[in-house]
Amino acid sequence: MKRKLGISIYPDHSDFASDKAYIKKASEFGFSRIFMSLLEITGEKKEVIAKYQKLTKLAKELNYEVILDVSPTIFNLLGISYDDLSFFAELGVDGLRLDDGFDGKKEALLSYNPQGLIIELNMSNDVAYVDNILTYQANKPFIYGCHNFYPQKGTGLPYDFFVKCSQRFKRNNLHTAAFISSQSGKIGPWSVNDGLPTLEEDRNLPVEVQAKKMFATGLIDDVIIGNSYASDGELKRLSLIDRYQTELKIDFVSDINEVEHDIALNNQHVRRGDINEQVIRSTEVRKKYHSFSNSPHDNEIEFQKGDVVIGNNGFGKYKNELQIVLKPHKDNRKNLVGHINTDELLLLPFIKSWSKFKFVC
Repeated sequence: MKRKLGISIYPDHSDFASDKAYIKKASEFGFSRIFMSLLEITGEKKEVIAKYQKLTKLAKELNYEVILDVSPTIFNLLGISYDDLSFFAELGVDGLRLDDGFDGKKEALLSYNPQGLIIELNMSNDVAYVDNILTYQANKPFIYGCHNFYPQKGTGLPYDFFVKCSQRFKRNNLHTAAFISSQSGKIGPWSVNDGLPTLEEDRNLPVEVQAKKMFATGLIDDVIIGNSYASDGELKRLSLIDRYQTELKIDFVSDINEVEHDIALNNQHVRRGDINEQVIRSTEVRKKYHSFSNSPHDNEIEFQKGDVVIGNNGFGKYKNELQIVLKPHKDNRKNLVGHINTDELLLLPFIKSWSKFKFVC
């Protein structure tokens, strides 16, 4: 499935002018999905329609997909029936995220709504919820999944649990989404806002590292910034990441030569299929650069995890093979050419047998 970047908007905690500017800015950086909360609305039904229509009209003009977060309380408050979703079609949204679930039969029936609205399910529960819904012959192209976010520090999902929950949706080939947290965004749905990530361990990471990890899992199609407003710098950094292969930020050593620089940055790297525990090997590049000389430098040290090394002239047929160090070792037939950014070392386990990867600086 095509992968997207998204932003979140909280119309009852912000003003239209600021939301409008943010939506436009994010669009310029290639964002194409909006999560919009309807959980904390105030005012009459007509006022709600007017407020949200202005935002969705703008979003649709900029080709966003807009999913509205709703709950049974909102249906009751606005006097809306689950059997008639025309109110939401009138708002101009593409789908509804059901913050709470029903019995499976109801969700399956909702997926056939005549308005053609997407029905997005809560992914953050390791129960047979989605399997039950699909048992009732749900309209699968209109069933999405989206994780929760967690405003309170210490309450986000642990990684292993996140994987189990996500696999329930992915094995059914359903579209999935999860949240990452801006380090500058202050607006969310509730008064407590320690960031709005899905994964607790990623709460304080740079936003682009969070996104790289989400995409690297292979379990998430859309990555959404949970809090608003992300800074222009965060939006730009997110716009530059590769959504389909692991991309590692590298800091080069001062003595790197032109050949090594070219090997690292200007090639598609593939981890050799017969993996080992000491290094990640990119072996195809040595064939391309077999005729290029590579004098030894920075080769008398113990290489550490995250170091990037390339075989020098003393390495025979392995000259100009690129490797990422996983376990400390010494080998003077290899030159140290750079280091993976410390924040991105967590991405290395996602580079598996035959995985594609690349470097950026």
